[in-house]
Amino acid sequence: MRYEGSVYRPPSEAYSLIVQVTIGCAHNKCTFCSMFKDKRFRVRKVNEVLEDLDSARQHYRRVGRIFLADGDALVLQNKDLLVILDYIKELFPECERVGIYGSPQDVLRKSPEELSELRDHGIGIIYIGAESGSDKVLRDIKKGATRAEIIESVKRIEACGIPASVTFISGLAGKDGWEDHAVESGTMISEMEPSYVGLLTLITEPGAKLHQDIREGRFQLLSPMEVLRETELLLNHINVNKTCVFRSNHASNYVSLKGDLPQDKERMLAQLRAAMNDADLLKDDRFRML
Repeated sequence: MRYEGSVYRPPSEAYSLIVQVTIGCAHNKCTFCSMFKDKRFRVRKVNEVLEDLDSARQHYRRVGRIFLADGDALVLQNKDLLVILDYIKELFPECERVGIYGSPQDVLRKSPEELSELRDHGIGIIYIGAESGSDKVLRDIKKGATRAEIIESVKRIEACGIPASVTFISGLAGKDGWEDHAVESGTMISEMEPSYVGLLTLITEPGAKLHQDIREGRFQLLSPMEVLRETELLLNHINVNKTCVFRSNHASNYVSLKGDLPQDKERMLAQLRAAMNDADLLKDDRFRML
């Protein structure tokens, strides 16, 4: 296997074989993100990807899941993705699911027929970073997509039978915009009804523009208790009609929340309120990480 630079994957892909289909991220302008700032985006040659899959087959007896990296591998045209997916099916008949990162723009460039084609050839989940449901926050972080575009992209994914896993970030609006961020993110989840939602808490690293803004006082981070209040407000504004798996148990979070919406909503809210009344239930900042 050949890897270039640091390689990132969703938490749920911890035991997956990771194959770089692209290097870096085609957008790479989000102010909170430093993951791909040291890479110049490019699409790898398909034959290189197939060679890496050959190499993996020689080394691993069983591969249950495969994740296609880097930041938005869904940017590939279907004709190239299908070659890779069909080779995976041939080489790894035991593979239960292929996952992939995609931006809202990547999804909207594909027709419903193309998305269904990807499903039929093995794509079992698409991960999308929504980050926020607020158009103001999306503009501030230079996400490159609007609230309406993100909602439409997730609806398209779900409509063609592929589960969408959508990520949001607590604290992303700072002290000035936390209420708007929480309410708009909750109503966005209600409107697009993804299969999975992951809620992280903002941590920045050198290389991200927002990191410098924090250090120089242009952006004020929420306190742990303010993060919990924001999460409470977000949960209160989620009203879905189908089951949505909700996870806020990332290493960055102050309180670990796990449940299915809508049935576990009140239990998770009670857990949040208990933590707001007892700071000893919060994870210490020393143990939080990306």
